[in-house]
Amino acid sequence: MKILVTGAGGMVGRNLLADPRAARHQILSPSRSELDLTDSVACQSLLVREKPDLIIHLAAVVGGLQAHIDAPATFLADNLAIALNLLGAARRAAIPRLINLGSSCMYPRGREGALGEDQLLSGPLEPTNEGYALAKIAAWKLTQAFGREDPGRLWRTLIPPNLYGPHDRFDAARSHLVAAAIAKIDHALRAGANEVEIWGDGTARREFLFVGDLADFVWRFHDRLEDLPETLNVGVGEDATVDDYYGAVAGVMGYRGAFRHDPRRPVGMRRKLLDVTGQTLLGWRPATSLVEGVAAAVAVYRRGPD
Repeated sequence: MKILVTGAGGMVGRNLLADPRAARHQILSPSRSELDLTDSVACQSLLVREKPDLIIHLAAVVGGLQAHIDAPATFLADNLAIALNLLGAARRAAIPRLINLGSSCMYPRGREGALGEDQLLSGPLEPTNEGYALAKIAAWKLTQAFGREDPGRLWRTLIPPNLYGPHDRFDAARSHLVAAAIAKIDHALRAGANEVEIWGDGTARREFLFVGDLADFVWRFHDRLEDLPETLNVGVGEDATVDDYYGAVAGVMGYRGAFRHDPRRPVGMRRKLLDVTGQTLLGWRPATSLVEGVAAAVAVYRRGPD
Protein backbone atom coordinates (compact mmCIF):
# COMPACT_ATOMS: atom_id res chain seq x y z
CA MET A 1 0.00 0.00 0.00
CA LYS A 2 1.24 3.50 -0.84
CA ILE A 3 0.75 5.69 2.24
CA LEU A 4 1.26 9.44 2.64
CA VAL A 5 2.11 10.38 6.23
CA THR A 6 1.95 14.08 6.99
CA GLY A 7 3.82 15.29 10.04
CA ALA A 8 6.17 12.32 9.80
CA GLY A 9 8.88 14.27 11.62
CA GLY A 10 6.74 14.79 14.73
CA MET A 11 6.41 12.52 17.73
CA VAL A 12 3.53 10.46 16.39
CA GLY A 13 4.97 10.28 12.90
CA ARG A 14 8.41 9.14 14.02
CA ASN A 15 6.97 6.42 16.23
CA LEU A 16 4.58 5.34 13.49
CA LEU A 17 7.40 4.95 10.97
CA ALA A 18 9.68 3.25 13.51
CA ASP A 19 7.13 0.46 13.88
CA PRO A 20 8.27 -2.63 11.90
CA ARG A 21 4.91 -2.77 10.12
CA ALA A 22 5.73 0.45 8.29
CA ALA A 23 8.32 -1.44 6.24
CA ARG A 24 5.54 -3.40 4.54
CA HIS A 25 4.37 -0.29 2.72
CA GLN A 26 5.61 2.37 0.35
CA ILE A 27 5.72 5.36 2.68
CA LEU A 28 5.70 8.95 1.45
CA SER A 29 6.84 11.20 4.30
CA PRO A 30 7.71 14.64 2.92
CA SER A 31 9.29 17.11 5.29
CA ARG A 32 7.89 20.61 5.78
CA SER A 33 10.46 21.96 3.30
CA GLU A 34 9.38 19.36 0.74
CA LEU A 35 5.63 19.89 1.18
CA ASP A 36 4.14 23.08 2.58
CA LEU A 37 0.71 22.02 3.79
CA THR A 38 -0.44 25.65 3.91
CA ASP A 39 0.03 25.75 0.11
CA SER A 40 -3.05 24.33 -1.62
CA VAL A 41 -1.32 24.04 -5.00
CA ALA A 42 1.55 22.04 -3.50
CA CYS A 43 -0.89 19.68 -1.75
CA GLN A 44 -2.89 19.13 -4.92
CA SER A 45 0.20 18.56 -7.04
CA LEU A 46 1.63 15.90 -4.73
CA LEU A 47 -1.64 13.98 -4.41
CA VAL A 48 -2.36 14.00 -8.13
CA ARG A 49 1.19 12.87 -8.87
CA GLU A 50 1.50 10.17 -6.20
CA LYS A 51 -2.11 8.98 -5.77
CA PRO A 52 -1.59 7.35 -2.35
CA ASP A 53 -3.97 4.60 -1.27
CA LEU A 54 -4.11 6.03 2.25
CA ILE A 55 -3.32 9.33 3.94
CA ILE A 56 -2.42 9.35 7.62
CA HIS A 57 -2.78 13.01 8.53
CA LEU A 58 -0.73 13.84 11.63
CA ALA A 59 0.67 17.27 10.78
CA ALA A 60 -0.25 20.16 13.06
CA VAL A 61 1.21 23.23 14.69
CA VAL A 62 1.43 22.09 18.32
CA GLY A 63 2.63 23.42 21.64
CA GLY A 64 2.22 23.30 25.39
CA LEU A 65 -0.24 25.24 27.50
CA GLN A 66 1.75 28.47 27.64
CA ALA A 67 2.36 28.44 23.90
CA HIS A 68 -1.39 28.19 23.26
CA ILE A 69 -2.04 31.09 25.62
CA ASP A 70 0.64 33.24 23.98
CA ALA A 71 -0.27 32.62 20.32
CA PRO A 72 -3.90 31.49 19.91
CA ALA A 73 -4.21 32.97 16.40
CA THR A 74 -1.27 30.94 15.14
CA PHE A 75 -2.72 27.67 16.37
CA LEU A 76 -6.11 28.48 14.84
CA ALA A 77 -5.09 29.97 11.48
CA ASP A 78 -2.19 27.68 10.60
CA ASN A 79 -4.00 24.48 11.57
CA LEU A 80 -7.13 25.57 9.71
CA ALA A 81 -5.06 26.20 6.59
CA ILE A 82 -3.42 22.78 6.85
CA ALA A 83 -6.78 21.03 7.20
CA LEU A 84 -8.48 22.90 4.37
CA ASN A 85 -5.61 22.46 1.94
CA LEU A 86 -4.77 18.83 2.57
CA LEU A 87 -8.30 17.49 2.97
CA GLY A 88 -9.59 19.55 0.06
CA ALA A 89 -6.80 18.26 -2.15
CA ALA A 90 -7.45 14.68 -1.00
CA ARG A 91 -11.11 15.09 -1.90
CA ARG A 92 -10.30 16.38 -5.38
CA ALA A 93 -7.75 13.61 -5.91
CA ALA A 94 -10.32 10.98 -4.82
CA ILE A 95 -8.11 9.47 -2.12
CA PRO A 96 -10.12 6.46 -0.90
CA ARG A 97 -8.77 6.04 2.65
CA LEU A 98 -7.76 8.68 5.18
CA ILE A 99 -6.99 8.75 8.91
CA ASN A 100 -7.23 12.19 10.50
CA LEU A 101 -5.71 12.64 13.95
CA GLY A 102 -7.87 14.72 16.27
CA SER A 103 -7.27 15.80 19.86
CA SER A 104 -9.09 15.48 23.17
CA CYS A 105 -9.08 19.29 23.41
CA MET A 106 -11.97 19.13 20.89
CA TYR A 107 -14.25 18.17 23.79
CA PRO A 108 -16.14 20.67 25.96
CA ARG A 109 -14.65 21.86 29.21
CA GLY A 110 -16.09 21.26 32.66
CA ARG A 111 -17.21 17.65 32.23
CA GLU A 112 -16.51 15.33 35.14
CA GLY A 113 -17.21 11.98 33.54
CA ALA A 114 -15.56 10.23 30.61
CA LEU A 115 -15.97 12.05 27.30
CA GLY A 116 -17.84 10.07 24.65
CA GLU A 117 -17.76 10.90 20.96
CA ASP A 118 -21.38 12.07 21.12
CA GLN A 119 -20.31 14.95 23.40
CA LEU A 120 -18.38 16.74 20.66
CA LEU A 121 -19.87 20.20 19.96
CA SER A 122 -22.07 19.93 23.07
CA GLY A 123 -20.56 22.79 25.07
CA PRO A 124 -17.95 25.55 25.33
CA LEU A 125 -14.28 24.76 24.82
CA GLU A 126 -11.40 25.30 27.22
CA PRO A 127 -10.28 28.92 26.56
CA THR A 128 -6.55 28.26 27.01
CA ASN A 129 -6.35 26.18 23.80
CA GLU A 130 -9.55 27.19 22.01
CA GLY A 131 -7.83 28.13 18.74
CA TYR A 132 -6.18 24.74 18.34
CA ALA A 133 -9.38 22.97 19.35
CA LEU A 134 -11.47 24.87 16.79
CA ALA A 135 -9.03 23.98 14.02
CA LYS A 136 -9.11 20.31 15.04
CA ILE A 137 -12.92 20.39 15.12
CA ALA A 138 -12.96 21.86 11.62
CA ALA A 139 -10.64 19.11 10.37
CA TRP A 140 -12.89 16.50 11.98
CA LYS A 141 -16.02 17.93 10.35
CA LEU A 142 -14.31 18.17 6.97
CA THR A 143 -13.18 14.55 7.25
CA GLN A 144 -16.70 13.53 8.17
CA ALA A 145 -18.42 15.58 5.44
CA PHE A 146 -16.04 14.64 2.64
CA GLY A 147 -16.17 10.99 3.68
CA ARG A 148 -19.94 10.94 3.49
CA GLU A 149 -19.96 12.31 -0.07
CA ASP A 150 -18.83 8.98 -1.49
CA PRO A 151 -19.89 5.61 0.00
CA GLY A 152 -16.55 4.14 -1.06
CA ARG A 153 -14.53 6.80 0.71
CA LEU A 154 -13.31 5.53 4.09
CA TRP A 155 -12.23 8.66 5.97
CA ARG A 156 -11.95 8.38 9.74
CA THR A 157 -10.95 10.61 12.68
CA LEU A 158 -9.11 9.18 15.70
CA ILE A 159 -9.15 11.21 18.91
CA PRO A 160 -6.35 10.39 21.35
CA PRO A 161 -5.79 11.94 24.78
CA ASN A 162 -2.51 13.66 25.62
CA LEU A 163 0.44 11.71 24.24
CA TYR A 164 3.93 11.09 25.57
CA GLY A 165 6.93 8.96 24.73
CA PRO A 166 10.06 8.91 22.56
CA HIS A 167 10.66 12.00 20.40
CA ASP A 168 8.38 14.22 22.49
CA ARG A 169 9.16 17.95 22.73
CA PHE A 170 11.07 18.69 25.89
CA ASP A 171 11.55 22.46 25.64
CA ALA A 172 9.64 24.53 28.19
CA ALA A 173 7.66 26.55 25.64
CA ARG A 174 6.23 23.61 23.69
CA SER A 175 6.18 20.58 25.97
CA HIS A 176 3.19 18.87 27.52
CA LEU A 177 2.96 17.60 31.09
CA VAL A 178 5.01 14.39 31.01
CA ALA A 179 7.76 15.85 28.81
CA ALA A 180 7.86 18.98 30.98
CA ALA A 181 8.20 16.84 34.09
CA ILE A 182 11.10 14.91 32.54
CA ALA A 183 12.92 18.12 31.57
CA LYS A 184 12.33 19.82 34.94
CA ILE A 185 13.42 16.82 36.98
CA ASP A 186 16.48 16.29 34.79
CA HIS A 187 17.45 19.93 35.34
CA ALA A 188 17.00 19.52 39.09
CA LEU A 189 19.16 16.39 39.14
CA ARG A 190 21.92 18.07 37.14
CA ALA A 191 21.82 21.21 39.27
CA GLY A 192 21.63 19.32 42.55
CA ALA A 193 18.35 21.08 43.34
CA ASN A 194 15.98 19.58 45.87
CA GLU A 195 12.77 21.18 44.60
CA VAL A 196 10.80 21.08 41.33
CA GLU A 197 7.93 23.42 40.47
CA ILE A 198 4.54 22.06 39.39
CA TRP A 199 2.01 24.38 37.76
CA GLY A 200 -1.29 24.56 39.62
CA ASP A 201 -2.13 22.63 42.77
CA GLY A 202 -1.32 19.23 41.26
CA THR A 203 -4.87 17.87 41.48
CA ALA A 204 -5.98 18.41 37.85
CA ARG A 205 -6.50 15.05 36.17
CA ARG A 206 -5.18 13.98 32.78
CA GLU A 207 -5.14 10.90 30.59
CA PHE A 208 -1.87 10.14 28.80
CA LEU A 209 -1.43 7.53 26.08
CA PHE A 210 1.99 6.17 25.17
CA VAL A 211 2.66 7.20 21.58
CA GLY A 212 3.83 3.72 20.60
CA ASP A 213 0.42 2.38 21.54
CA LEU A 214 -1.28 4.90 19.27
CA ALA A 215 1.04 3.77 16.46
CA ASP A 216 0.03 0.19 17.18
CA PHE A 217 -3.65 1.07 16.84
CA VAL A 218 -3.08 2.83 13.51
CA TRP A 219 -1.17 -0.10 12.04
CA ARG A 220 -3.67 -2.57 13.47
CA PHE A 221 -6.61 -0.89 11.71
CA HIS A 222 -5.16 1.07 8.77
CA ASP A 223 -6.42 -1.55 6.33
CA ARG A 224 -9.65 -2.17 8.26
CA LEU A 225 -11.12 1.33 8.26
CA GLU A 226 -14.51 -0.10 7.38
CA ASP A 227 -14.54 -1.60 10.89
CA LEU A 228 -14.15 1.82 12.52
CA PRO A 229 -16.84 4.43 13.13
CA GLU A 230 -16.37 7.87 11.58
CA THR A 231 -15.05 9.19 14.90
CA LEU A 232 -13.30 7.11 17.54
CA ASN A 233 -11.58 7.84 20.83
CA VAL A 234 -8.29 5.94 21.23
CA GLY A 235 -6.98 6.10 24.76
CA VAL A 236 -6.26 4.47 28.08
CA GLY A 237 -9.66 4.97 29.71
CA GLU A 238 -7.99 5.93 33.00
CA ASP A 239 -6.60 9.21 34.27
CA ALA A 240 -4.26 10.40 37.03
CA THR A 241 -3.43 13.66 38.74
CA VAL A 242 -0.64 15.98 37.69
CA ASP A 243 1.12 15.04 40.92
CA ASP A 244 0.85 11.35 39.98
CA TYR A 245 2.62 11.96 36.68
CA TYR A 246 5.41 13.92 38.34
CA GLY A 247 5.73 11.10 40.87
CA ALA A 248 6.02 8.50 38.12
CA VAL A 249 8.72 10.50 36.33
CA ALA A 250 10.58 11.08 39.61
CA GLY A 251 10.55 7.35 40.32
CA VAL A 252 11.95 6.45 36.90
CA MET A 253 14.62 9.16 36.99
CA GLY A 254 15.67 8.63 40.60
CA TYR A 255 14.65 12.06 41.87
CA ARG A 256 13.98 12.12 45.62
CA GLY A 257 13.52 15.85 46.15
CA ALA A 258 10.40 17.84 46.90
CA PHE A 259 7.76 19.45 44.69
CA ARG A 260 6.46 23.00 45.00
CA HIS A 261 3.08 23.97 43.57
CA ASP A 262 2.41 27.34 41.95
CA PRO A 263 -1.37 27.85 41.94
CA ARG A 264 -0.97 31.10 39.99
CA ARG A 265 0.02 29.17 36.88
CA PRO A 266 -2.63 28.05 34.35
CA VAL A 267 -3.65 24.39 34.37
CA GLY A 268 -6.30 24.21 31.63
CA MET A 269 -9.20 21.78 32.07
CA ARG A 270 -9.59 20.26 35.54
CA ARG A 271 -10.26 16.84 34.07
CA LYS A 272 -10.03 15.32 30.60
CA LEU A 273 -10.76 11.59 30.29
CA LEU A 274 -11.92 9.75 27.17
CA ASP A 275 -14.65 7.13 27.00
CA VAL A 276 -12.95 4.24 25.17
CA THR A 277 -15.96 1.95 24.83
CA GLY A 278 -15.60 1.96 21.04
CA GLN A 279 -12.01 0.77 20.97
CA THR A 280 -12.79 -1.85 23.63
CA LEU A 281 -15.53 -3.30 21.41
CA LEU A 282 -12.92 -3.57 18.66
CA GLY A 283 -10.80 -5.74 20.97
CA TRP A 284 -7.94 -3.26 21.37
CA ARG A 285 -6.35 -1.72 24.43
CA PRO A 286 -2.96 -0.08 25.02
CA ALA A 287 -0.19 -2.41 26.15
CA THR A 288 2.26 0.02 27.78
CA SER A 289 2.10 0.91 31.46
CA LEU A 290 2.87 4.45 32.61
CA VAL A 291 6.18 3.43 34.18
CA GLU A 292 7.23 1.54 31.03
CA GLY A 293 6.26 4.47 28.82
CA VAL A 294 8.03 7.05 30.97
CA ALA A 295 11.16 4.87 31.03
CA ALA A 296 11.15 4.72 27.22
CA ALA A 297 10.70 8.49 26.96
CA VAL A 298 13.48 9.16 29.49
CA ALA A 299 15.88 6.82 27.66
CA VAL A 300 15.42 8.72 24.40
CA TYR A 301 15.60 12.09 26.17
CA ARG A 302 18.90 11.17 27.84
CA ARG A 303 20.43 10.17 24.50
CA GLY A 304 19.93 13.77 23.39
CA PRO A 305 18.60 15.26 20.13
CA ASP A 306 18.72 13.04 17.05
